[in-house]
Amino acid sequence: MSLVLPAVRGSLLRDEALAPFTWFRVGGPADAVFLPADEQDLSDFLAALDPAIPVLTIGVGSNLLVRDGGVDGVVIRLGRGFNSVEVLNATSLKAGAAVPDAILARKAADAGIAGLEFYAGIPGAVGGAVIMNAGCYGAETVQVIRSARVMDRQGQVHEVSGEGFGYSYRHSALQEAGLIVLGAVFEGIAEAPDGIRDRMAQITARRETTQPIRDKTGGSTFKNPPGHSSWKLVDQAGWRGKLRGGAMFSPLHANFLINTGEATAADLEDLGEQVRADVLAQTGVSLDWEIKRIGRR
Repeated sequence: MSLVLPAVRGSLLRDEALAPFTWFRVGGPADAVFLPADEQDLSDFLAALDPAIPVLTIGVGSNLLVRDGGVDGVVIRLGRGFNSVEVLNATSLKAGAAVPDAILARKAADAGIAGLEFYAGIPGAVGGAVIMNAGCYGAETVQVIRSARVMDRQGQVHEVSGEGFGYSYRHSALQEAGLIVLGAVFEGIAEAPDGIRDRMAQITARRETTQPIRDKTGGSTFKNPPGHSSWKLVDQAGWRGKLRGGAMFSPLHANFLINTGEATAADLEDLGEQVRADVLAQTGVSLDWEIKRIGRR
């Protein structure tokens, strides 16, 4: 599709392959990928963009499956203009949407702010964490976020706090409204850095021994149904380590879908759907995707 797009100060890439932007390394092209220089560049672009043109914002692509047919419209990827971290006081800090979660955890530890160390175990960035209430090992974003700066489709900036997030398990009202997270303020508690770093090291070591972090994966594939663990359901259905095309559920962690090297997006999605069907047939439990799937088949 040939789109008429506003002038920008950042980068605007036409018919751009999206596979390199995702951890799965699969998927077709977007009509355009916009890498804004900063918040004002993004605001000006959205304000001038034809409202009929679809817009999708992605982060580091760790929890994203782009289908082989590609994506209509403009894909926005926030980068250098959105990756600053600022310590505000003894218990809070501000981070841009493009800051990796692990860096947020490390900066908090360096500042002696405890409570954010669980982010060391999340393979994403702040924007995605805020949008989907990311969490692991018993902690979630809802417990530590104080406010967020977001932008709407018209380029207007808003502040969100408290009930405005509409958080539930791996979900937020920001998702429903199609808002773009620009950054957020996080609140922890003051503690000596060494103790925080020790807990982060434990989280990192646990993740390295229990998750296939060196593989082409999208992190947790399915949400945990109430009262169940997704990995146990996938394992019990017999899909741990079983190949389908170039796709496989990890032998190390059965809720991690892997591109073994030659998978297409269809291979990965079809395997996920087969596993969902088998789990439902065997147990009556419905698995919902945690990985976001976008684009045309």
